[in-house]
Amino acid sequence: MAMKLAHAAALAALMVGPAWATDAPKNPLTESETWNDLREDVVGEASIGSAEGLLSIDAPYRAHDAATVPIILKQTDPATTISAATVVIDENPAPVAAVFGFSPAMGTLDFEMRVRVNQYSNVRVIAETPDGLHMTGRYVKASGGCSAPATKDPAVALANMGKMKLRSFGDGAQVSTPRREAQIMIRHPNYSGLQRDQITQLFIPAHFIDHLEVWQGDELLFTMDGGISISENPVFRFAYNDNGSTALTVKATDTDGNSFESSLPKSVSG
Repeated sequence: MAMKLAHAAALAALMVGPAWATDAPKNPLTESETWNDLREDVVGEASIGSAEGLLSIDAPYRAHDAATVPIILKQTDPATTISAATVVIDENPAPVAAVFGFSPAMGTLDFEMRVRVNQYSNVRVIAETPDGLHMTGRYVKASGGCSAPATKDPAVALANMGKMKLRSFGDGAQVSTPRREAQIMIRHPNYSGLQRDQITQLFIPAHFIDHLEVWQGDELLFTMDGGISISENPVFRFAYNDNGSTALTVKATDTDGNSFESSLPKSVSG
């Protein structure tokens, strides 16, 4: 009986083991004629290497909500500096969703954002390092993200525009280089230009946050130059090296010439 159990266990290990051990993504990048056309506009003549071993990306294979698709970036090689990242959604009307700049204070990159995906598409991230560009990505099944109606009445959305909130996680109690995690939420409709007013059925003009800076004290954490593919009411969750300042300062501008700035205390709430 014991031999039969041992044999069954070994057989189960053979059947389950390889699948459990495989770390291959469930939705890798696919061949894309669109990317072949876009590539030069995005990176010019620069060569692009693989980001395998440097940076991982997590994105749903089939998005629950095409207007708020979570994209999570995690640096897997802490010895290499990632100074910038370009997020490209191949099939979106404006494929370059955002260009992020990261300061050394971000430490090992751990970053999450939410984007719109307008139709089945590759979502790719091109990381900039001292030795060049490296790309990774996922294929996401979603549709209608850029034309999905706004979730709030336009008057309410505009009245709350620019309001910001910070959630902090962790107490930064590590002995060396305290690490903390934060989530910044910004009220802004981020109109894509492809949404219709639900009463008049006319297109709502594009109106979105085009530049963002996040500081702790006088130390810059990250910047974003964004487009229509960043979701309504943008949310960014990230880890960073705490320098002891009591607040994060968020500065933003939008395409209508508005400027917003908030100093958000780092009090832990999560």
